[in-house]
Amino acid sequence: MRVLIIGSGGREHALACSIAGSPLLTKLYVAPGNAGTAEVAENVPIGAVDVPALVEFALAHQIDLVMPGPEAPLVAGIADALAAAGIRCCGPTAAAARLEGSKSFTKEIADAAGVPTAAWEHFDDPAAAHEFVRRKGAPIVIKADGLAAGKGVVVAQSVTEAQAAITALMERASLGEAGASVVIEECLTGLELSVFALCDGLTALLLGVAQDHKRVGEGDTGANTGGMGAISPPPIATPELIENVLARIIRPTLAEMQRRGTPFRGVLFAGIMVTERGPKLIEYNVRFGDPECEALLPRLRSDLLPALLAACDGELGDFDLQWKNLASAVVVMAARGYPGEYVRHTRIGGLNRAGAVEGVKIFHAGTERRDGDLLGVGGRVLAVCGTGGDLHQALARAYHAIDLIDWPQGFCRRDIGRSAAGLSIIGAGT
Repeated sequence: MRVLIIGSGGREHALACSIAGSPLLTKLYVAPGNAGTAEVAENVPIGAVDVPALVEFALAHQIDLVMPGPEAPLVAGIADALAAAGIRCCGPTAAAARLEGSKSFTKEIADAAGVPTAAWEHFDDPAAAHEFVRRKGAPIVIKADGLAAGKGVVVAQSVTEAQAAITALMERASLGEAGASVVIEECLTGLELSVFALCDGLTALLLGVAQDHKRVGEGDTGANTGGMGAISPPPIATPELIENVLARIIRPTLAEMQRRGTPFRGVLFAGIMVTERGPKLIEYNVRFGDPECEALLPRLRSDLLPALLAACDGELGDFDLQWKNLASAVVVMAARGYPGEYVRHTRIGGLNRAGAVEGVKIFHAGTERRDGDLLGVGGRVLAVCGTGGDLHQALARAYHAIDLIDWPQGFCRRDIGRSAAGLSIIGAGT
């Protein structure tokens, strides 16, 4: 089979490494890819949202399956365009991708399906949004309705903070069209969980559970990021809890999408808050998370490629996946200054030494090779994954590998998985 992966981050490198080992594979491409994907696939210089060029490439190179990594091409209709060209795409149509593309749409689906979620209201008028916040008080959550690359949510601890968020999003257009309308909802408390399912329209096959660390600083402080690390499986993810999420949240959502004539196929990522009253839906994403994907796939024993094909063909009903009895921990190394203005084109050394640590795999994100040197060119640059018999060992291996990487212009959080593993901050700090 000839496969095209779309994207350039650590998630896409993890997907490429997983798919590259399939005996079904004859050729693997990644568009546009990075320095890591170039080691296991052929990179293609096409942007992830250039839908016409991606479809043209897929036709010209007789691609059998396209696997989009990020959400933007899915919301832009890559699955629809590929279907029209007769090419399988393991991802939802643009209509189904609204589960991520519109927070208000997701809330409407949840209400119609009886899915437990936070009480909410949708606003197009900033004055009405301000008045609602004044009446409701804080803490309260302000969300940009559209795609915001993980940066469109403000958990406001005061009315002043909430109104500042409304002003920034709706009046100053800090996130462009994504914040032209907002969803305002009650602030749920509890432990967050990321649950992934591979879906074929009717069936949801569990792809694993993880916990992300969004804030840039230790102790979950500082600005939100795309994700500074992840662990899998988190200790709170009991079989009973996972089945509860599948039965009360994911399966009813699939049924409602099917009822509306927009069946969901692909990877469905449910952001869950485990509250005192049980799990509640925070949001949906319509693809693998990043860095959660880098934590999940090293634990997969089965061949991923047949599962992706089964999702496209509506044949997941009798499908199963086998997982290694391992814990995994991913620590993201980012360029100094991230998530603000960060340093670029800085040399990274020591990856061969770090990658030789037992149980460690290093996934590339914002990297490129130039004149033989590996350079950091993005905000999040490397995702260092450690696996082990338990979370403590997985974390120890990941941080040991990080300490062998020579990159003075990079940094990481030293407390990924700390509370889950019962540990203190690990290492001296990079």
